[in-house]
Amino acid sequence: MPQPHYKRILLKLSGEALMGGRRTGIDADVLAAIADELVEVHSLGVEIAIVIGGGNIFRGVTAATAGIDRVAGDHMGMLATVINAIALQDALERRNIPTRVTTAITMSEVAEPFIRRRAIRHLEKKRIVICAAGTGNPFFTTDSAAALRAAELKCDIIFKATKVDGIYTADPEKDPNAVRLPHVTYQRVLAERLQVMDAAAIDLARGSSIPIYIFSLREKGNIQRALLGEDVGSIVSDDLPGA
Repeated sequence: MPQPHYKRILLKLSGEALMGGRRTGIDADVLAAIADELVEVHSLGVEIAIVIGGGNIFRGVTAATAGIDRVAGDHMGMLATVINAIALQDALERRNIPTRVTTAITMSEVAEPFIRRRAIRHLEKKRIVICAAGTGNPFFTTDSAAALRAAELKCDIIFKATKVDGIYTADPEKDPNAVRLPHVTYQRVLAERLQVMDAAAIDLARGSSIPIYIFSLREKGNIQRALLGEDVGSIVSDDLPGA
């Protein structure tokens, strides 16, 4: 039986990933499909931490352009991530997977505060840990939160599930000649401003030597395929193979 290539992973899920065909909110069928995939990954004995966004409910940057104070908007966005985290926790626990929601903003009635040692202990006990409310600070994206939590929790890799199957030389939806790049260095991502994660997140991942795997969530089973080492996306790391 194929063995997972990583023991502990950080999965970055965007809020938009939960929308499915909806314009906003959470699509119950999509939520169920993601939970089913996570059950399969969990069954392999992999320790799973998740950072989830809130763009399906509220986005601070968009709010700022509509006249809402940026700090207030970012805090509203953080609260949106907690809604998504609780929804995902519910879906997982209905599948008998022990799950803990931790938040960077204290709200003890609905979630635990993020305490690094406690979160690591949850992972060691094979509980899925969902990290919500970003970093707890305005002006930082959930990409930065993902890189930060991956470093704090000593994750082997960051899995970023997106709508495209990797990093391309151009936008594959606009340029039919765009070529997928199976491996890219952190430096190239920063120098060419490739749309992987924001610069702060890339720099943090590079400083912690944590690779980032970009793949599509649209194809069922891709989380497990990526975990088993199949070529389903693009990896960002320090050195190119054979270098």
